[in-house]
Parts: sequence; C-alpha cells; structure tokens
Amino acid sequence: MSRRRGPSAVDSARQALARVGAFFRREPLDRELEEEVASHIAMATEDNIRNGMTPDEARRKAMVKFGGVEQAKERQRESRGLPWLETILQDLRYTMRTLRRDRGFATVAILILALGIGANVVVFSVVNTILLRPLPFYDPSRLVWIAPDDAKGLSSSTYSVDAYEDLRLMNKSYEDVTGYFAFSTEDNYKLTGRGVPLPMTGIMVAGNFFHVLGVEPVLGRQFRAEESLKGGPPAVMLSYAFWKRQFGGDLGIVGKSIELDGKPATVAGVLPESFDFGAAFSPGAKVDILTPLVMDNIRFQGNTIAVIARLKQGVTLEQAKAEAKTLFPQFYWGKRFPDSKGQNKADPVFLKEYVSGKMRRSLIVLWCAVGLILLIVCVNLSNLLLARAAARSKEFALRSALGAGRGRLIRQLLTESLVLAGAGAMLGLGMAFALLRYLAHQGAIALPLLSSVRLDGTALAWTLLITVSTAVLFGLIPGMKASRANVQEALKDGGHGTTEGRQHEKMRTVLVVSEVALACVLLVGAGLLLRSFLRVLDVDLGFQPSTAAAVRVDYDDGRSTEKRTSILANVAQRVGSLPGVEAAGFSDNLPLDRNRSWGSPRIKGKNYKPGELPGAFVYIISPGYLKAMGMRLRGRDFAWQDNDKSEGVVVLNESAAKGLWPGEDAVGKMAVIGNKDVRVIGVIADVSDTNVEGKSGWQMYLPMTQSDWGPDGAVLVVRTKLPPQQLAGSVMRTLREINPNQAAVEFRPMQRIVDHAISPRQFFMMLVGIFAGLGLLLASLGIYGVISYSVTRRTQEIGVRMALGASPGNVQMGVLSKTMRMAAAGIVVGAVVSIAVANLIASLLFGTKPTDPMTFVAMAILLGFVAALAGYLPARRASRINPMVALRNE
Repeated sequence: MSRRRGPSAVDSARQALARVGAFFRREPLDRELEEEVASHIAMATEDNIRNGMTPDEARRKAMVKFGGVEQAKERQRESRGLPWLETILQDLRYTMRTLRRDRGFATVAILILALGIGANVVVFSVVNTILLRPLPFYDPSRLVWIAPDDAKGLSSSTYSVDAYEDLRLMNKSYEDVTGYFAFSTEDNYKLTGRGVPLPMTGIMVAGNFFHVLGVEPVLGRQFRAEESLKGGPPAVMLSYAFWKRQFGGDLGIVGKSIELDGKPATVAGVLPESFDFGAAFSPGAKVDILTPLVMDNIRFQGNTIAVIARLKQGVTLEQAKAEAKTLFPQFYWGKRFPDSKGQNKADPVFLKEYVSGKMRRSLIVLWCAVGLILLIVCVNLSNLLLARAAARSKEFALRSALGAGRGRLIRQLLTESLVLAGAGAMLGLGMAFALLRYLAHQGAIALPLLSSVRLDGTALAWTLLITVSTAVLFGLIPGMKASRANVQEALKDGGHGTTEGRQHEKMRTVLVVSEVALACVLLVGAGLLLRSFLRVLDVDLGFQPSTAAAVRVDYDDGRSTEKRTSILANVAQRVGSLPGVEAAGFSDNLPLDRNRSWGSPRIKGKNYKPGELPGAFVYIISPGYLKAMGMRLRGRDFAWQDNDKSEGVVVLNESAAKGLWPGEDAVGKMAVIGNKDVRVIGVIADVSDTNVEGKSGWQMYLPMTQSDWGPDGAVLVVRTKLPPQQLAGSVMRTLREINPNQAAVEFRPMQRIVDHAISPRQFFMMLVGIFAGLGLLLASLGIYGVISYSVTRRTQEIGVRMALGASPGNVQMGVLSKTMRMAAAGIVVGAVVSIAVANLIASLLFGTKPTDPMTFVAMAILLGFVAALAGYLPARRASRINPMVALRNE
C-alpha cells in the first residue's frame, strides 16, 4: 500500500505564485466570478421554469439551492488570493477613513508620538555612538589604554620616552605599542606662506600610531620611519575636515609641501572622515593635523606620552594587567637617573572603556529618562483611545452584532494604533535627524565621539522596534476593553442621558495616576540634577572667569630668557594700556586645560620618603597673570625684576602651603623645587585644576623671567571691564603691531573654558530637564483629557444637580476635588518610586543628597499646581452648564 505524499515544493511554489497573481488581478477575477454565479443561478432558474414553476418562484428556489451568494464569493476569494493581506488592506482603508473623520485626535496623537519617539531616537543614537558602537578603528576590541588607575592630571597618566621604549621592547602581551604627545595645546601650529598665518591644532604621534590603530589614509601613505627621527624630513598628515576646508579637497595634495611655522613639511596623506582624533582622545577638541613625534626631542621632558597598545591574538586583558604589575616597576623614568627605577605602574583597560566608560552611568540614566517619556506617551494615548473607544461603543456593538469577533475588533484598533505610531515615527525621525546633525557639530560639548553621532541602520531598527512596541502598548488595553463590551450594555451606554461606564472611568483614572507618578519621577530626577548643576556653578574656582579672556601669543626669544622677558613685558605693557583693560599677564598653561606636574616642592633641609608628598601642578607665569585671572593672593606677585640675578621665587596654593607648613604662614619660607632653592613669596586660594567638581591638588606657580623654568608657549590673559569680544579687535591689532607673524588665533573668553569643563553635566541636566518638562506637559494633558471628558459625559447629571439647587461653586469644587485626588495619588506613588531612583543616580549628584527635601517639595507643588490648572478649565465649564439646556438635550 503506497503512502500518500503531500504537495511537492514545486507545487507549493506554483500555488503561491498563483495566489499572488490572483491578488493583483482581483477586479477581473471578481467580474468573472460574478458572471459565473449569475450564469449558474440563471441555469437553475430555467430548469425550475421547465418543471412548471413561475419565474419568481423558480429564481427563489434556485437561490435557496445555491446558498449564500456573498458567502460563496468570499470562500472563493479566500481560496484563490492572499486573504490575510486583503484583510490588512481593508483594516488600513477603514483606519484612514476613521482618522480623517477625527483629524483633531489624529493630529494630537501623532504630535505626541513624534515627540516621544523622536526623543528616544536621539538619545539612543547618542548612547549607541558613545557606548554601544565599536570605535572606528580596525579590530578595536584588542586596543588598550595604558595608564595608572589612580592617575590625576596628564603627568600622572603619561610616561617618559625611556619608559615607553622599554615597554615596546620588553612586553610579551602586545603586537605593538604606540602613543602620542599628550601636552599639545590648541592652535599650537601656524600654516604660513599663504597670507595671514592660520592657526591650527596639531598632535604629535608616534610613527606607528596609525598602524597600531589600524587607520589607513584615504589619500597617501602612513608616516615613514625616518620621519620620526631627529633631523628627519618633516611630514604632516591632514585631517579630512581640514583637507576639505583649507585645501578644497585637492586630490593632488599628497607629496606637496606646505609651511608649518615657516618651515616646509611634506603632506604624507589625508586621514579618513571617520577618524577624529579629538572625538576619541580629547573630547571637544578640533585637531587639524598630525605630525611625527620625534622621541629625542622630548626625551628629557618627563612624562609626556599617552600610551596605546594592541593585544596579541589570544592574549586577554587580565594577562596584560598581570604582566604590567611586574613589568612597569622595572622601567626607568630616565635611564640617566639610576634612582628613577620603580616609579612606573600601569593598569591597562580597553580603549573603548577609557574613551566612553566615564559616561556610562550618565547615559544609562538619560536612556531611562527618555524611556519614561515613552511610557507617559503610551499612557496618554491609551487614555485618549479609551475615551475614543467609549464614544465609538455603539459602532463596536453594531459590528459585533453583525458577526465581527473579538479578535477582529482588537486587530482593527491595533491597526489604528500602528498607523498613528508609524506617522509619529516618521515625523519623529525627521526631528531626530535635524537634532543629531546639530549635536554632531557642537564642539563645545566635551562628550567623546559626539561628532560621529548619526542616524544609522541600528537607530532605524531601534525606531521600528519602539514604534511597534509603543503601538501595542497604547492600543492593546483600549482594544481589549472595546472587544469585551457586552452588546446590549454598550448600546445602553451609547444612548443619550447616560454616564460613562464605570469600568472605563476607573481604568482611565488609573492611567492618569500612573502618568502623574511617572512625571513625578522625571521631575525629581531633573530637579536633583539641576540642584547639582547649580552647586557646580557655585564652586569657588579660585579665579574669576567672567570678565577675562585668553589668546595664544607667538614670539621668538631665541631661547634667551632675557629676550623672552623683554618681549613679554612689552606685550603686557602695550595690551595693559588699552582702554578697558584692567590687567594683563602670561601663563604657559591655564586652569581646567592640560595639566602637568614636576614632582613636589619640599621644605629645605627635610627628607621625605618616596611618594610621601603629592605631585604638584605647575604653572609658569609672568607678573600680572594672577591679577588678570582674578586670583586671591596673599603676599606679593612676581615682578619683571625676578630674574636669574635675583633669588628664586615661587607662589604656592593653599593646599600646598598647608601641606608643607601646617598651622604656619608659608609666605617667606624657603622650599626646594628640583635642585633649586626658592622663596615662597605668595599664597593663592586653591584653583580648580583638572575639573570643577574635584578637590584641588597642590599647585605651584613659577616665574617666566627665570631661566630655570622654561615655559611651553605663552597665553596672554586679559581682564577687562568690557565684554571680552569688544576688546578682541584692539588686542589682536596690538599683537600684530608687535609681531606681524602673529597668527589669527581666537580671543577666548575664560568662561568658555569653564563651560567646556562642565558641558557634559550641563548637557545631561538640560536633556533630563527637557524630558521632565515634556512629561509634565503630557501629564497635564492626560488630567485635562480625563476631567474634560468626564464633564462632557456627565452633562445631564450636572444639569440635574444644578436644577436641584447645587451652586456653580459646588460643581466646580467637585470637579477640582476629583482632579486633585488623582494628582495626589500620583504624587504619592511617584515620590516613593523617586526615592529609590534618586539613590540609583546618587553618584551623578554633586553637593546634593538623593533625598533632598527641597527638590521633593518643589516637585509636589509644581505637579499640584499643574494638575489644578489642568482641572480648572473643565471645572469652570461644568459650573457654567445651563440645567434647562442639559435636560432638554436629554
């Protein structure tokens, strides 16, 4: 007995193609079906007439024998085409007709969804760029950042040339090790030979830097070995943006010579657009060029090299960490100093963790905050759809009576939700695209990789996911409620003079309470972050940035201290005499910028154990700098006469002075810096060094006028009575009169440096604040919608009460009391949840407790006020109902 086989794959494919063809030929096939049915009934009618029946009776009998005509047509359509697709298209057509009839509801729903989905796409794109997406290098999972785990400032997170070379030679964990000079400053190069010298920011990198990172130039080649040797041919690599901006994307630029600081350098190549040095290694910095780092030129400058390495295949980070513990203590800080061995240590971490790790908690909080916005959007729309479903209860009852099943009704409502969510997503994507382009060009925000944020495929997939999820979330509850309604009860509820069904009212009240609770959590989080930000703004920086500005000054002193002193004194005198200038002075380094340390000042004649004294940040300054910065000085400032013929002098900050001479006045004391005896001539208040929020370390200020302390460049700081930008023109003209080769550098307000330092906290606080405001707006709309709809449905009831003697004030208070009960319940629930959430974000707060009572009280007052305002308008409308009109409408 042979077994019966099912259809083959070919048969199945043929049948599928036939169904697809039938779907696109529905109209001609329907006409053929109509003709066939009509022909069949006509033949049966003729047979009945021949059997003696009258024509009418014959046709009636033929119809009865054939059965339901429409049912037969439907069965035939289902057997030939794609019934599921036809059903979807039918639902879509019905949805579009329904939404066109209710344009106001559709417009509000789409706008709410656009805000919620757009905000989620923006935040996801930022999170994806900074946390989730791999770094734009070859096989970035094997790249590691090498630095001590307790590093503070650049000097303690970098290594000397000798230590770097020993690491490359002695390690067994890495394919190769590379690095870059970590102390480059903004506008440290000039493009000359093309008119007015153009300032550029350049970074010196090891010759193998691009090879280790796996970055290939889009034009040209990588650096050659001889270009990293002392006396080797100068070369330069252009960033993609600088190549486009300055050279117009010249494809023949490779091999050409350009002038850097008046000296020719060969363009080796152009880096790819995806490579942004500043975005990865110095957030907020704009890097124009990269040049080969000549190790012999910086060999004796101390810890200057930031180190990156690529792990060998099969070597884990834990193995590299274990090797670092035994290997780094073997390195010399400088091989010509035998006692410098044992000062190095390292704790390698993945490069991705170094670049993005500090942002992880803040970004997760931001992601959660925007997720709450989406939940509030879902709750709000569920409420709107419940109200709409109640208004359409008779429609659903009639469709159920005509045979529509529960699943059919749910599917219809979910289709409406998906259409609304899809339209909102399209509008939200447009908003997100514009905002992401804006963020990508915000160099003032010191967030890593922000310049590469974009709307990519991953973000689009996320958009699709949240769009569908949102549609299901806000459409499912109204759909289930509408589909469960009893036909007779629904028709009864739909009649005039009845109040809204109790179940609908309770559900909508619960949703509003949930909405208020979610808004409460957002408001508390935003309030705590705002309080922390205000505390940051209140931090005593140790200087006054508001009316000060800085500009990098070009000069050529021929390595002569006397000539440098003469040049800088002349510049300070000329600029200081300009109208509106109160003080002017120089420093080779500014607070909250690059920071370096040279060991510690010591009390003369006292011996210290290794590591007993903390390292001190070093600033080499001129007379007038402390006053120009607005620093509080006790003692005297440097003078132009403090030269090599006079006594060595130093100014310390309070922390260093108290650390060396606790309980004593440090002014006048003798200290030792390196091997030089110096006298403490002044003590200044602690100045924020590496960041605004951290505690200041030891700081020492040394005079530019003494040859022991060679400055690394000179930044002129000017304090003015005028807005800094009003003074920029006259300052730059004066500098060019003194030095015609002065580059057209920016006259930077000091406040901008401070703003850059606090920009990540400001960015997160601003976004969470916007989300909290949006949540508050949506919650108020939810309250207004529920109360307004309740008043509309209870018009007859309120009219009866007023006819029986209830005053307008009593009606108004009744509506407001219901409003405030919902708000109070939401505030209580939200406050409890907020306490738990506040403890989770405690590490992001500054000078603010997670249970800060002022924040919680302000949140409750604000929510209560907004709820009362949202309920007042419906309450006022209820109090103006005319009893006669309400009863007559019944």
